[in-house]
Amino acid sequence: MSEPLLSVRGVQTFYGNIIALKGVDMDVHEGEIVTLIGANGAGKSTLMMTIFGSPRARAGKITYSGTDITKMPTHEIARMRIAQSPEGRRIFPRMTVLENLQMGAAIDGFAHMDEDLEKVFALFPRLKERISQRGGTLSGGEQQMLAIARALMSRPKMLLLDEPSLGLAPLVVKGIFDAIAELNRSEGLTVFLVEQNAFHALKLAHRGYVMVNGSITMSGTGAELLASPEVRAAYLEGGHH
Repeated sequence: MSEPLLSVRGVQTFYGNIIALKGVDMDVHEGEIVTLIGANGAGKSTLMMTIFGSPRARAGKITYSGTDITKMPTHEIARMRIAQSPEGRRIFPRMTVLENLQMGAAIDGFAHMDEDLEKVFALFPRLKERISQRGGTLSGGEQQMLAIARALMSRPKMLLLDEPSLGLAPLVVKGIFDAIAELNRSEGLTVFLVEQNAFHALKLAHRGYVMVNGSITMSGTGAELLASPEVRAAYLEGGHH
C-alpha cells in the first residue's frame, strides 16, 4: 500500500501534567473515510486538535502528505489542503451564510469561488435558501452544514470532521453523513471523522479505530468493528448510539 496521506506515530499529548493521548498510532490513506469512535472524554477531539497543532504533541510524529507537521504552526497546516470542521460548529454567527463561505474560500485565494459555491449548494441546498441569513440564526443542522461547507471551500484534500452529528435530529444526521459519503465518492475526498455516533460513523467509514482513555484499543474495517461484540456492547447497545 502507498504511503498514508496522514500518519500519526507514537503521539503523546498532555494538558498540563495530565496525559490525554498515550502513544497513538493511526493512518489515513488517500481516498479513505476513516472514523475514530470512543466514549466522551476518550481523547478523540484531542487527537484531532493535535493533528492541527493545538495542543502540540509532546512526543511522537505526525506526517501529512509526506511532510512532518508535528511542530508546524496551525495556520501553515491549514494551507496544506487539510481542513477542519471543529466540534461545536464554530461558524461566524454574525456573518451571513455567504460571508462564512467566503472565509473558507480565502485560504484558496478565492480562485474558484463561484464554482465551489455551486458545489456546496448542490450538496446542501438548504444553505442556498439561507444565503443572506446570519449564521447565528440557522438551526443546529444548518449550522453543521455550514461548518462543513466552509471547510470544503478551501478545496481540501483531506477533511477533518469533529462530532458532526452532535445534538442533531436523526434525519439531519443522516443527511450530513450522506453528504460526506457523496463527497468521498464523487471527489475522492479523504475524510477523518471523530464521532460518538458509532453506528452511523462505522457504516460510513472504510476503516475505523476505537479509542479508550487516550489509547487506540481496536482497529479494523467499518464492517468488522460494527460486527465486533466488544464494540456492540460498548457503543451500539442500550442507548449508546
